[in-house]
Amino acid sequence: MSGMKRNLVLALAVAAAVAAPSAFATNGYFSHGYGMKSKGMAGVGVALPQDSLAAATNPAGMAFVGNRMDFGLDWFRPNRNTQVVGNAAPANNIDYDASDKIDFFIPEFGYNHMVSSNMSLGVSVYGNGGMNTSYKRNITLFSSTNSAGVDLAQVIVAPTIAMKLGSSNAVGLSVNLAYQRFKATGLQNFDNAAQSSSPGNVTDNGYDNSTGTGLRVGWTGKVSSALTLGATYQTKTNMGKFDKYKGLFAQQGDFDIPASAAVGLAFQASPKTVIAFDVEQIYYSKVKAVSNPLGPVSGGGVLANQLGTDNGAGFGWQDITVYKLGFSTEVNKDLTVRAGWNHGEQPIPATQTFFNLLAPGVMKDHLTLGATWTTAKNSELTVSYMHALNNKVEGTNSIPASFGGGNANLEMDQNSLGVAYAWKM
Repeated sequence: MSGMKRNLVLALAVAAAVAAPSAFATNGYFSHGYGMKSKGMAGVGVALPQDSLAAATNPAGMAFVGNRMDFGLDWFRPNRNTQVVGNAAPANNIDYDASDKIDFFIPEFGYNHMVSSNMSLGVSVYGNGGMNTSYKRNITLFSSTNSAGVDLAQVIVAPTIAMKLGSSNAVGLSVNLAYQRFKATGLQNFDNAAQSSSPGNVTDNGYDNSTGTGLRVGWTGKVSSALTLGATYQTKTNMGKFDKYKGLFAQQGDFDIPASAAVGLAFQASPKTVIAFDVEQIYYSKVKAVSNPLGPVSGGGVLANQLGTDNGAGFGWQDITVYKLGFSTEVNKDLTVRAGWNHGEQPIPATQTFFNLLAPGVMKDHLTLGATWTTAKNSELTVSYMHALNNKVEGTNSIPASFGGGNANLEMDQNSLGVAYAWKM
């Protein structure tokens, strides 16, 4: 790679990492897919690498995408609405609009270079989801004065090596270099010695950030002329602690990125049509800040599950399984169209909706469309669209009696429109 190309790759990777904004992703807080081609097919890609973002799904796929560079931008619009019902204080029983900020622009970048006919080196830069709620007013159960909200953004830079084993199989390894930042506002009712192990480090401290490292490994193999299989596993990414919020998150501000595993297949139904199917498991239960239940947080007394302690209260998220089904058809030599359906379990139990007024990640079903045009001999233009169908989770005994009881209800729908340009080299 020439010095000019090397500098361009580095500049684009850094720009994507710095620019990656907060958003609310769709399978819990993971994106429904990575790379615009994958996103147009509901996020499939374990056995169907299509561009240099392939390492975000399965690093083995980079051995089959050739020499290329991809840069994309997603316009993401999540509509978040919540309500409190049945509370002892009638003034608390209102609907809340959590979408004071609704437009997010999420960049992605990939580069892949075939060192030899059997080995590739590349890098994929992508947002690993995030959370954002920006209420137009304070949630009175959380604070009597300040507007509530959280803002979590995560970006991963994944240097990747992939190697073909013969003509049909490949293995790959990515080192996930992760950066995240977070802030919370409007949680004053939890910022005291009764509720938190570190008062003053719960809310309204501006942004804090942390970094960490994890691994992703993968395999893909063609088992017949029409069928390709794949498998991948991502370790938990151990992140540094959010010191400014060590009184909010369990384990003194620890907020790791959970492990995940996926298997997939791609079936060549005809010379021009591919059907792909992935199943992914996301292990939210292995990250205490995300999975610990809120528990019996009360209006007084030091609690075993005090916020910020080793086993501190959290959001109560459970592991989820996600199913992705995608279709791709070559209309002619210059146009390929795509469609897909992504169905995932939502991670929030009905008993845990109260704290999840801050993180209402309740999406289940996503419909996608996409297309790629060959715009010149060595370039492509890809677009993708996603609509996540409205879903509502009604709480069941979710607000503690010490906060007046009742329930919190969570509701969301989403749309995104993305575009990517690729250069083949």
